[in-house]
Amino acid sequence: MSESRAPAPERAVTAGTVVVEARGLTKSYALRRPLAERLLRRDGPRAIAAVQDVSFAIARGRTLALVGESGCGKTTLARMMVGLETPTGGRACVEGLDVHATLAGPADAARALRRRMQMVFQDPFASLDPRWRIGDIVAEPLLEQGLILPAQAGERVAALLASVGLAGADVHRFPHQFSGGQRQRISIARAIATGPAFLVCDEPTSSLDVSVQAQVLNLLADLQRERALTMLFISHNLAVVRYVADDVGVMYLGRLVELAPRGELFGAPRHPYTRMLLAAVPDARGTRRERAPVQGEVSDPLAPPPGCAFHPRCPHANERCRVERPELRDSGGVRVACHAVEEGRL
Repeated sequence: MSESRAPAPERAVTAGTVVVEARGLTKSYALRRPLAERLLRRDGPRAIAAVQDVSFAIARGRTLALVGESGCGKTTLARMMVGLETPTGGRACVEGLDVHATLAGPADAARALRRRMQMVFQDPFASLDPRWRIGDIVAEPLLEQGLILPAQAGERVAALLASVGLAGADVHRFPHQFSGGQRQRISIARAIATGPAFLVCDEPTSSLDVSVQAQVLNLLADLQRERALTMLFISHNLAVVRYVADDVGVMYLGRLVELAPRGELFGAPRHPYTRMLLAAVPDARGTRRERAPVQGEVSDPLAPPPGCAFHPRCPHANERCRVERPELRDSGGVRVACHAVEEGRL
């Protein structure tokens, strides 16, 4: 995806129905260590906090994009939103239902909720069974949910493949017979088969060529417009995020540090980490603006620094930043977790 491509027009911000909501989501993983090491160190169980107290809401038909360096918790958060990971704390809600409580409850309610949320994974080849034909792959969720009879599968699958730009005759082929972009289209066809309200896209274009990325992104935009899909989109590519997102959340070491409408974030970033990420984007337009690489290294998540987790890399950090963790606060329509912004130093 070229950065020079014009971003999608800003969509009007309305008080639409909230479809997806995260409320204080937290996820920690216990670390397994050899018995000898535990005896020598004489300490208790250790855990790594992958996601910490993340909250946001997405209205119907809108896209929230999550960005941040590798290991910041984006994918873990996305997997919790669709029930693939169980949170340590907090709640993930889709259409007003607690995802994890519903999936653990009566089978009929769990089945109905699964139909309303789907996920497109980063590697389309790994997410498609290589031993199944495409027709069987796309028909599986429809048959498992009881939405069609086996005799209706052929017609319904052909229509789904046509909606993502593939031919009905492709139902007899195997995943290895398609290109990467075509495999991702198949993954999207499978994801939209049950008519979901919420779609998670976990870096769906990162393994594709630039020209193919644009095709897949345009396909997702068309499907969202036609079906009023609510999307959570994860990407490292800020040019892609600028093209697809309505709102952008920036994550650092498991926490949201900035949450803003797309235009605000790209036009006037507040948090020093957001500014650092944007400054590192290559200047494809030839404006000769000053470009700076992302400085420093992400802190060890096993031993995060006290106070603001970003302070060891931040040029604006002061003593308060080193001892007090900032809360995500409203600042002119943008939510920012930064003492420098709060104090007017930035």
